[in-house]
Amino acid sequence: MIMRIAVTGRHGQVARALVERASAASAEIVTLARPEFDLLRPDDVFTSLKKTGADIVINAAAYTAVDLAETEASTAQAVNATAAAAIADAARALAIPVIYISTDYVFDGSLDRSYREDDPPQPINSYGRSKYDGEQAVTAANPDHAIIRTAWVYSPFGKNFLRTMLSLATTKDEIPVVADQIGSPTSALDIADGLLKVSRNLLARPSDPQLRGVFHMTGTGEASWAQFAEAIFQASAALGAPSARVIPIPASAYPTPAKRPANSRLDGGKIARIHDVVLPEWHNSVVSVVTRLIADEKLKSGGITGASQ
Repeated sequence: MIMRIAVTGRHGQVARALVERASAASAEIVTLARPEFDLLRPDDVFTSLKKTGADIVINAAAYTAVDLAETEASTAQAVNATAAAAIADAARALAIPVIYISTDYVFDGSLDRSYREDDPPQPINSYGRSKYDGEQAVTAANPDHAIIRTAWVYSPFGKNFLRTMLSLATTKDEIPVVADQIGSPTSALDIADGLLKVSRNLLARPSDPQLRGVFHMTGTGEASWAQFAEAIFQASAALGAPSARVIPIPASAYPTPAKRPANSRLDGGKIARIHDVVLPEWHNSVVSVVTRLIADEKLKSGGITGASQ
């Protein structure tokens, strides 16, 4: 059976990854974005979603400017919570499940272990508060939901840490990177594979409450930002592309408007047990994305000819 999935946030990393991965999972993706689908106009959400004829909706749209959210809290709240409620409510009215993509930033990062789904959220910045409010709003609006928290997302698309590091390496020999914040680097392509599997499960077992609720889904393993950067540069250097020396620094040496959790590790045991979703080891996915980006650059510059793919 072909799943028809409506995905909000057409230009985001997860949405673009879902479009790329859909055919292998027998899925058809219908992306929704402005101007025809405006998250700041919740009254139009039902009409737009109904037109897609979707079997399920994945809400991957979000206000993700973490530092800017400190001064634009109302906009973050409107997109990440108010619009999320409208999407979940529209899905309920259409009798379809909704998947809401959330974040490690709902936690304060003070635990000395990976966070589980039953650990109480305690966000320490406006972005995290807006996403936690979104989780609560989705839960209240539609019982047929799955909330997927992930972290440290990167991909071949858009703006993200991995692409920033590769860009900096073209002009710098040394790059200072925070070493006292830890998490799990997670490829959006791997997230897409996991979401497609969760979607299939929700549709196959519509009355199973175990499949609903909150789940954590990140790349396997953990790293600091500095270790993440080192892995990126090792992969790049192995391909003869620019790399840089990482200078580990404390977060206090790189102050930002929004506080970040020192510990962003999320325990993926529940989603592995219930949805049979285990994302790949993060080093392997980093190598895959770096390899793809460098190949793409060589193709653009004429460094690779006769490509047959």
